[in-house]
Amino acid sequence: MKIGDINLEGVPLFLAPMEDVTYKSFRWMCKKFGADVMYTEFISSEALVRDIEKTKMKMHLFEFDRPVAIQIYGHNIDSMVRAAQVAEEFQPDFLDINFGCPMKKIVRHGAGSAMLKDLPKMQQMAAEIVKAVKIPVTAKTRLGWTESDKPIAEAAERLQDAGIQALAIHGRTREQLYTGVADWTLIGEVKNNPKIHIPIIGNGDINSGKKAKQLLDETGVDALMIGRGAIGRPWLFREVKHYLATGNELPQPSVSEVVETLKEQMRLNLEWRDNERSGILMMRRHFAKYFPGLPNFRELKIKLLRAETNAEVHTILEKIVEEYGSFQLDFSTASLK
Repeated sequence: MKIGDINLEGVPLFLAPMEDVTYKSFRWMCKKFGADVMYTEFISSEALVRDIEKTKMKMHLFEFDRPVAIQIYGHNIDSMVRAAQVAEEFQPDFLDINFGCPMKKIVRHGAGSAMLKDLPKMQQMAAEIVKAVKIPVTAKTRLGWTESDKPIAEAAERLQDAGIQALAIHGRTREQLYTGVADWTLIGEVKNNPKIHIPIIGNGDINSGKKAKQLLDETGVDALMIGRGAIGRPWLFREVKHYLATGNELPQPSVSEVVETLKEQMRLNLEWRDNERSGILMMRRHFAKYFPGLPNFRELKIKLLRAETNAEVHTILEKIVEEYGSFQLDFSTASLK
């Protein structure tokens, strides 16, 4: 698979861009466990045009990230073109356009998955961005707006015509948000459309190596994208790669092993944040996902989610190891919400 001059061997695994999730420490952990391609959190074009420093900080990249994309979103074509040029200055390997975010704060302004309701504008925006930058441009989108409005086949052809060099498709509509089950049928139809020549990346509900192999076999997509399944479980990339290579599932880590991984992620996060408390607060979403299915764990989980200092977190983690260290976690029924 190629994106511009970027050569990706085998079945590459992409870490999906996620707001307040795919910041640097989490990207590091996913890369460590086998993710091939990184994305930043998605970036507001209007904030870039206004030169908001907090937004620009999200685009700071590291060598471990590569190959890496900066993803931008917005509804105004001129602002998106300018934002693309600003993002290019941060030297990502490619630029990605967010045509898929379903969140109300994004779609109410006509951005994200709302672009699926105006395919000519989506195509024009993509074409203008492709012309404005020298690096490859890709896009990420969904099947459609509602169950009865799924224009992904037409959208894919239009984006290819606009010069997009790869397309990631999440197998849900905007209406679904993150509920229900991702439908990969249309993803497969896009991939197998003889008019489509760009790589297609499948996304949605990958929570095991076995599931990844099933979806890959059913659709023939060029690459797989993992999002929420990796939150609190960055080693999922390693599991998927192992299963694709061998047909065997790796055993789940023990609680002690998970705690060591969590400590590393937290240490890196605290190094990259400007103060301890903000670094801890950013980790809470991850804390909530790291220990599914442990019996009588509610009290310790609440303490972990309420901790505000590094010392507090470490004390709680040591207590978790003391009580559950040898337990083997079961992520098979863990929620992806």
